[in-house]
Amino acid sequence: MPSEAVAIAHEAITAALTLLPLPDPATLSDYQRRGITCVWDGIGLSAADAVDLGPRELPGGGQWFPRGCRSRVGEAAYRLLHAHAPMCEQCVDEPTGCALGRELIRLTREGRR
Repeated sequence: MPSEAVAIAHEAITAALTLLPLPDPATLSDYQRRGITCVWDGIGLSAADAVDLGPRELPGGGQWFPRGCRSRVGEAAYRLLHAHAPMCEQCVDEPTGCALGRELIRLTREGRR
């Protein structure tokens, strides 16, 4: 894969994960904010089943490091895909033509495994 294609793919992965809507960190347990348990359902995570959602800014300053289980990440990606695709010209013309759309589809499929 040429370096430009790798950069685009990495950007799409990062965008897809950072665009997933997360619960308000003020409503979460310390374990959820630290990424020890799933940000959506609080289930304990192992390195094998955790999806790193990237560092996020806290409203009062500082960062938190949410992670989710594959099934909940897949559900969130599915909802985001259905909000994104109808408004994205590339997705409307050709579903595989949009890097973000492709990544959301991949996350959705991985969540079903």
